[in-house]
Amino acid sequence: MEGKEEDVRVGANRYGERQPIGTSAQVQDAKDYREPPSAPLFEPGELSSWSFYRAGIAEFVATFLFLYITVLTVMGVAKSNSKCSTVGIQGIAWAFGGMIFALVYCTAGISGGHINPAVTFGLFLARKLSLTRAIFYIIMQCLGAICGAGVVKGFQPNVYERVGGGANSVGTGYTRKAGLGAEIIGTFVLVYTVFSATDAKRNARDSHVPILAPLPIGFAVFLVHLATIPVTGTGINPARSLGAAIVYNNDSIWDEHVNVGFGEKLVEHINNSKEHDDNTWEILVKSLLDNLIERSEDQGKKVGEKLGEERDGEMVESSDDQWALESLVESSVNQFESSNIT
Repeated sequence: MEGKEEDVRVGANRYGERQPIGTSAQVQDAKDYREPPSAPLFEPGELSSWSFYRAGIAEFVATFLFLYITVLTVMGVAKSNSKCSTVGIQGIAWAFGGMIFALVYCTAGISGGHINPAVTFGLFLARKLSLTRAIFYIIMQCLGAICGAGVVKGFQPNVYERVGGGANSVGTGYTRKAGLGAEIIGTFVLVYTVFSATDAKRNARDSHVPILAPLPIGFAVFLVHLATIPVTGTGINPARSLGAAIVYNNDSIWDEHVNVGFGEKLVEHINNSKEHDDNTWEILVKSLLDNLIERSEDQGKKVGEKLGEERDGEMVESSDDQWALESLVESSVNQFESSNIT
């Protein structure tokens, strides 16, 4: 409608019935409740609507602020020698949960307050928003996360590098399988809470539910962080994990450094193997482990250099960390070579 302000409660013009969930305007009256129609897979008309781009900007800003506050909180805890002088794990969990509560409240009427690619993807699978909007949201969320972590690094570069930049990693004493399981369950808890808090039928029956939606979502984030921070640092938000890992160090994520090196070695082994048809898995695993050995040497050197820089300003060569990494990976190689991999 030209010349009139958009009604953000019902979305942008003719796309009102598919306004991203999270607003009280999904149902105007319980008596008039109708099951909202499924969003189409593609919605080209959205690209000409200002509300579409405004929603993406809201996701960018929200994820930017989310990373800025939470990474600073993690750094404050990590850089302190005495955990009693910091907010600790509980404080980190409160920072994540509290920021989600505040940001969902602020952006729910604009974009639906996703602030998380996992939430966006889940809502897309449920046909609550189109593929066009889902892709746009995820891109803006990841860009916002990278910018948020980048600003933190720009303000405190030395501390940022020393404490790991808030990047996620599997905790000591936990396996990758345990970390994966913790992340799957934690993400399920979050997405399940989002679906429950924004259910249109509940909104029609209980008018207070839409207003309180940010509270259970933020509280779910808080509880999941309490449970999984010791395991993986909590990576239920892919944008948060990706942004922190990219800005801190590309070696912290499974990026082209691993993929390219692994691919090159895999091709080399297959070309040199006469029995590649029967030993494909053995070649695959051995190639990956060989690549990890090379990477462990580089990581050990980096650790030694960092330790040397911190000891009286003199470069002191340290091979303990490198030896530990190499021993761990080499033992895995020996184990795989001694077993019959089919």
